[in-house]
Amino acid sequence: MSDTRRSGLLFGVGAYASWGLFPAFFPLLKPAGAVEVLAHRILWCFGLMVVVTAAVRRLGDIRAISGRTWLLLTCASALISVNWVIYIYAVNNGHVVDAALGYFINPLVTIALGLVIFRERLNGAQFVALAIAVVAVVVLTVEVGAPPVIGLGLALSFALYGAVKKVVPVDPRVSVGLEAAIATPPALAYIVVLQANGQGTFANHGATHIVLLILSGVLTAVPLLLFAAAAQRLPLVTLGLLFYLTPAMQLTWGVIVGHEPMPPARWLGFALIWLALAVFSADGLCRSRVDRRDLESSYLR
Repeated sequence: MSDTRRSGLLFGVGAYASWGLFPAFFPLLKPAGAVEVLAHRILWCFGLMVVVTAAVRRLGDIRAISGRTWLLLTCASALISVNWVIYIYAVNNGHVVDAALGYFINPLVTIALGLVIFRERLNGAQFVALAIAVVAVVVLTVEVGAPPVIGLGLALSFALYGAVKKVVPVDPRVSVGLEAAIATPPALAYIVVLQANGQGTFANHGATHIVLLILSGVLTAVPLLLFAAAAQRLPLVTLGLLFYLTPAMQLTWGVIVGHEPMPPARWLGFALIWLALAVFSADGLCRSRVDRRDLESSYLR
């Protein structure tokens, strides 16, 4: 294994494992509510990304950004903010398993968006995977008595975020910082109003609470930076397979630590999702090997 691939795997595992441990971190921020935590994540993530962007000497990139790109970054900022607030609410209110479901079905929602938005074509295996995922969502809807809103909300918001990022022509470190910058004014205003009304928790629950809220921003930015580093070093297939580490850790936490209910119908729904992912992953691996063989044969001609 090359040094580049080895370091890419370390960065990728670091990013996905960090996200997988989030259910252990966010409950520590109580009594702060989901929106207040979101505001602090944005504010302190922005502060860290200013330092990172300056350190890698990419501040000059901002001057070259077009109006269309600013609009795309604004959409990305809104989508990731929605994703974050849904996730924080889920983790802090006993819905870690539902959050894990969202990230398990995210790759399949991404396929559906590629079909609808980018007019990509599905091969047979991808169509089967998507059909199985639809059946799984129906099973979970019947089990709960309502659509899995948290899981679908997380999957859709993150998949749309990925679709927007696909067409943003900006260095990932700069784009993450600018997404936080766009959301910082309303986030800061919300924090100030909360504190002025005596409803904010930042200054009212001791030094540990202050440090943890600041850390929420750091822990937001660091996995994104690790992910960006991994994406530069690993094939997309490897990166996609590593993605499942996050929801697997979250599901384990929700069931074992959070003691969230997992009735038979819910296990069936998750089993169908895993089957769909297995079909999707096997297809991706096969196509990757075929592409590699074609590339190698073209070199030999």
